[in-house]
This record gives sequence, C-alpha cells and structure tokens, in this order.
Amino acid sequence: MLKALFLTMLTLALVKSQDTEETITYTQCTDGYEWDPVRQQCKDIDECDIVPDACKGGMKCVNHYGGYLCLPKTAQIIVNNEQPQQETPPAEGTSGATTGVVAASSMATSGVLPGGGFVAITGRNNFVIRRNPADPQRIPSNPSHRIQCAAGYEQSEHNVCQDIDECTAGTHNCRVDQVCINLRGSFACQCPPGYQKRGEQCVDIDECTIPPYCHQRCVNTPGSFYCQCSPGFQLAANNYTCVDINECDASNQCAQQCYNILGSFICQCNQGYELSSDRLNCEDIDECRTSSYLCQYQCVNEPGKFSCMCPQGYQVVRSRTCQDINECETTNECREDEMCWNYHGGFRCYPRNPCQDPYILTPENRCVCPVSNAMCRELPQSIVYKYMSIRSDRSVPSDIFQIQATTIYANTINTFRIKSGNENGEFYLRQTSPVSAMLVLVKSLSGPREHIVDLEMLTVSSIGTFRTSSVLRLTIIVGPFSF
Repeated sequence: MLKALFLTMLTLALVKSQDTEETITYTQCTDGYEWDPVRQQCKDIDECDIVPDACKGGMKCVNHYGGYLCLPKTAQIIVNNEQPQQETPPAEGTSGATTGVVAASSMATSGVLPGGGFVAITGRNNFVIRRNPADPQRIPSNPSHRIQCAAGYEQSEHNVCQDIDECTAGTHNCRVDQVCINLRGSFACQCPPGYQKRGEQCVDIDECTIPPYCHQRCVNTPGSFYCQCSPGFQLAANNYTCVDINECDASNQCAQQCYNILGSFICQCNQGYELSSDRLNCEDIDECRTSSYLCQYQCVNEPGKFSCMCPQGYQVVRSRTCQDINECETTNECREDEMCWNYHGGFRCYPRNPCQDPYILTPENRCVCPVSNAMCRELPQSIVYKYMSIRSDRSVPSDIFQIQATTIYANTINTFRIKSGNENGEFYLRQTSPVSAMLVLVKSLSGPREHIVDLEMLTVSSIGTFRTSSVLRLTIIVGPFSF
C-alpha cells in the first residue's frame, strides 16, 4: 500500500516539475499544452472550458496539468491542522471501498490514482484523501480548513485555488503608459497597440515607415496612423486605397460640359462659347468681332452663335451672302402704264412710252422723229431707251454696255460717241467694229445713284450725200452696295 502511494506521489511530483518550469525555448508543446507568446512558454489548456460535456454520468470536470479529471460531485478536499495520521482501516458499513487519510510532504498537486480514485496533495501538514467513485461516503467539509495556493493564486469559496487577476485588483507594477495583461498565476506588462517597448518606455511605432503602406499619403498619429488621398481622390472602404472621385457626377461645377479625368476634371464649352478665366463657366464668343468677313453685309452676335443680315431689298442666301430681291417678280407699286425695272437693292418704275414730242413710239419700242416734221431735221432720227444696273464701287476699267447698229446701209460709215451724261468723265466709248461700240466704265461709281448717258451713232454716206444719227439713251442705276 505504501509502495503504491509512493509511486503515485512520485508521478505527481514529476507533473509538478513540468508546471513550474519557467523557460521554454521551443514552440512545440506536448498534448494538453499550448504555446503562450507573451510568457514565451507552454501553458496548460483548460479542457473543462473548451470541451463541451467533458465528463459524463453526472461527474464534474476539474482541470489538471496536461489534461482534466472527472470527479463525483460529492468529492471534496479536506484539510486540517492535525498531525499526520497513518492510513485508517475502512469504516464500518461500507461495501468494500477504501477511504483513508495519508500524510504527504511538501507537495501541491492532484491526480488520478489507478482504479479511479482521486488523490489531493496539498502541502505541509496536509493530507492525501483517496476515495473510490463507488464509495458513496461523503467526507464532510469544514469551512475552518484552508488550503495553500501557489503565488498568483488564492482560495475560492469552493476551496479550490483560482487565479488572482492582478490587473483588476491593481496589484501590478505596470507603468502608466503600459497595459496590464493577466496571466495564469501572474501578469505581464505590454505596450498598447501602436507602441513598442524601448528600454522601460513605450514609444510610438511610425506605421508610415513599415508595410502596409498607404496608397497615396500616410499620416502617423500616436499609437496609430491613417491614410489620406490627394485632391480628386477619396479613401475606399478598406481605408487604404484611393479611388478617383467622379466630380462630374458628385458635384458638377462646369457650366456646360464636364469631363472626368484621373484625380480631377475639366470643363468644356459648347460651340460658340469659350472657357472663362475660372475654367468653370463659359462665355459667349463674339464671332462678329473675330472677323469682318463672316457676313457679306452685317454680322449679328447671338448667344453661342451668330447670324448674318442683309439690307432692305436683299435676302440672305447660304447663311452669309446677300442676294438681290427681284421686286418686279414679286410685288411692286408700278402703274399699268409703267414698267418695273429691278436693280441691285430695289426697283424703279419707268413709263412704258418714254417718247416725247415730236417723237412717236413704233412697234419696235423705238421713238422715231418723222421726216415730214420740220422739227426733226436737227434732231436724231430715232431714240432707243435702255436700262441697266451695276453694283456700287465696281472695279474699273470695266466693259458695261455694248451698242450696235440694227440697220446697216451700204456705202456708209458709222461713228460712235458719248453725246451727253459724261461730264465727269466716268465713261469711255470704244468702237469695236464698223457697226458696234463698247461703253467702258473708267471711274468707280458709288450708289445709290442714277446716270443717264446718251450714246450716239452717226451714219454718213461714203459719197457724202447722206447723213443721219441715232441715239441710245442708257439709264444706269448704281446700287447702294457692292453686292
């Protein structure tokens, strides 16, 4: 009996020696232990806390170094201050189970004896109590009995050693800039997150100098950091990456057209507008000021565009040029005994019968002075009325009108001259053939203006027996514009 008890105590002492080992230089722990990175050693796993229903049959779970024990709910540890006693014989009335009290020396652990009994060794002047699960005898508890716990532990109301939370109790010696971490049977002083221990002090970690780096800009703060983005970007949901802001959708500041680009945006204007100095608003372009050749007559600026206007008597064609309106084909105020003559920019009414006494109108629309009338002897035999219009400021010299004999007589000579209407020398008559001549404009004329020029053709017989003249009365209307 004593030999078996000695072997059991030796086994438990070996278990205790494993628990009290301070330094572990490897991270691989045996079954029932796990690596504690703070204390840098293996620590016991509390299976009673992590294993659901660890004990069956109404047994209670008691954590043990490297494992756990399943004990009857009636099992208790009894400690008194009596002198060590020898093992006592079984009590009367039991069914063969053995219950005894055995003295033990300077040990504090617990274990499972062969056969299913439970042994508690509590130290000096304490007792080893063994009870088989089949023994229904319950050892009465005595509140006056106390147990000795290791450093960092204290007796609970259930007479078991429980860890002292030095961090909560305030019995730790951590600095004010450190964080107290409670451990099983002890505590540790650590620096708060974002700090590292340098000597005895906790100094800030500059996270901006170590990965992960911010996408664009990193701002270090005491114990932490945060990321910032450049203008035109915003932080993504991961608070690290910067994504472009679509200013055209978020806060469109452009007056007309907005184009998003990486990190910014640009504004553009519609046709006929240009960006103002603030690069946001659009100002109308005065096309009429940029060029004097946009319109043939007058340019009218409008918001975002321009239009061309023409003077009275003209109409706009192809958006920019002016074309004369033929009022004689549309509407005019000429009487029935008048004929309408259109010119550049207007019209005039002339008598259908321009002949004046002593001239009479012939079917050929010629005014003829009868030979039988004595008044006609010193007058041209016939007068023909013609009308023409020219643009103002026409380039010179310029051929403008041709005169030609309608009746040709044999053995006659024809000469041509400007009889009247050329007092300022604007015209010149150039004979082009024996029966024709060309009226040439040699000085530029500005309108509106009307010129009446008499062109005379003299016909003389080659033998000097016959002489006559004919006059073409040409009315030249100069328009008010050069178009």
